Amino acid sequence: KPWGKFEQYTHNLPSTVKIITVAPGGTLSRQYHHHRDELWVVLDPGARVEMDDEVLSPEPGEKLYIPRETVHRLSAEGEEPVRVLEVSFGEFDEEDIVRLKDVYGRPVQ
Repeated sequence: KPWGKFEQYTHNLPSTVKIITVAPGGTLSRQYHHHRDELWVVLDPGARVEMDDEVLSPEPGEKLYIPRETVHRLSAEGEEPVRVLEVSFGEFDEEDIVRLKDVYGRPVQ
């Protein structure tokens, strides 16, 4: 394209798109999903991502594919919030979260 480029994350597929903002020092529960895959695009520095037994420090613009049943967690290291663009593929239901560990006292399995 003469004006630059674009990135397309989904095309004619059922999907849900949201931006997750994690407060400085905050962390999501360690979790997995039965009915959806996720694509995360890191928007800010300071992200820490756990995927199964791997710990990543992705840079802004980096993309992570998280297949269903993959244990994962997002945290914000540092003094600034961390945002991640999340595209979920499959059946999206907020109840489809199996929490394994949670620092906020929510029920875990």
